Amino acid sequence: MNGELSDRDLGDHDSVCATKDAVACEFGDGLALLNLKSNVYYSLNGVGAFIWDLIQEPRSIGDIRSAVLARYNVDPARCQADVDALLKGLADNGLARRHHEALV
Repeated sequence: MNGELSDRDLGDHDSVCATKDAVACEFGDGLALLNLKSNVYYSLNGVGAFIWDLIQEPRSIGDIRSAVLARYNVDPARCQADVDALLKGLADNGLARRHHEALV
């Protein structure tokens, strides 16, 4: 597996971690990210910045979703869709990698 995220691959037990190919700085209520390989800037809102902080170390997708639900007043289905879309976007742009965790 190449570490890319796809919509059908996002299992609760898989983990995601930010790559070392980005630097971040606070920008308003969110973050500005610079991909050091592509020299492209990205911006994250406050929720995205919260998730970025969470994935500085490998964290399960289920734990990320739970942390967002605990912190923000959001419908669980909307949370799952939005978190999954952000994680996929980060991975698609070389800013995060997924690690598949096989259930034993």
